[in-house]
Amino acid sequence: MAAQREWFEKDYYAVLGVSKTATDKEITKTYRKLARKYHPDTNPNNVAAEEKFKDISSAYDVLGDEKRRKEYDEVRQAGPSAYGMHGGGGRGGPSGFNNGQQFDMGGADISDLIGQMFGGRGGRSRGGVDPRRGNDLEATIEITFLDAINGLTTSLRLSTDDESSPREVNVRIPVGVDNGQRIRIKGRGESGRSGGPAGDLLITCNVAPHHLFSRDAKNLTMQLPVTFTEAALGANIEVSTVDGSVVILRLKPGTQAGSRHRVKGKGVNSGGVVGDLIVTVEVVVPKDLSDKQRKLIEQLAELSNESPRSDLFSSSKNSTENLNTKKN
Repeated sequence: MAAQREWFEKDYYAVLGVSKTATDKEITKTYRKLARKYHPDTNPNNVAAEEKFKDISSAYDVLGDEKRRKEYDEVRQAGPSAYGMHGGGGRGGPSGFNNGQQFDMGGADISDLIGQMFGGRGGRSRGGVDPRRGNDLEATIEITFLDAINGLTTSLRLSTDDESSPREVNVRIPVGVDNGQRIRIKGRGESGRSGGPAGDLLITCNVAPHHLFSRDAKNLTMQLPVTFTEAALGANIEVSTVDGSVVILRLKPGTQAGSRHRVKGKGVNSGGVVGDLIVTVEVVVPKDLSDKQRKLIEQLAELSNESPRSDLFSSSKNSTENLNTKKN
């Protein structure tokens, strides 16, 4: 009922600044221009601009619809007295008098009479005049691995159905966002109608791979190449972390290829919980040996009397011997 009463009180043509004979195209063009000018994203914390934006949205909600515009024009031409909407007990008041003539309302609410005119209940048109929430918008953003870990503020250009040209919005990508994750930013979608709230912005984050680090939930992983001698004799090795700091990884003598070493608190901040950095050792075998290196390694081989494959084939050898015994 309140929305229909507003039809008598507000000149929507004046709100948009167009004539009553303006074409649909002219109305849409004017609305889009005003929407860009007074949109909350363009005027943050500006109450006056926000109210203006609501007014022009309400006006376009009616004048932008051919059927509702026709109904609005008919209502404005007839005037509020034709529907008993003047205040007080005088002519055309709620008592049902108009131009000295009394109408028998039969106990019906005046909103029901207005509803009959618009084909709805309580003064609502078939198209609906209640505040309507704006549509959600979807966007995709490409970010670096480090930006995903640390979070960032950036701008996006959005194209919406209710604006003729793209608009830019500032968005905050939270700390620790993962590849393919969708984040929701409230109120950054399409604007609502008739004072309704704006929709949300849904952003899908595509995270580029990193040359050193990979991610496993809240943990980071990396491959650490070490020399044969570092693995055999043990070593203290400097390791870079994702936050730019350097930690010392202490390898014990006899460190094996593929062994995993945990660096606490150097992973991803996920929901306030920071993961770890998991370092996997990769022993690099030299390809080009000098004569001296080859001689030393040959001497080492002569001194070595253990085989790393002794346990690997012992069980299969025993099985073969048992099989031969049964055959005999």
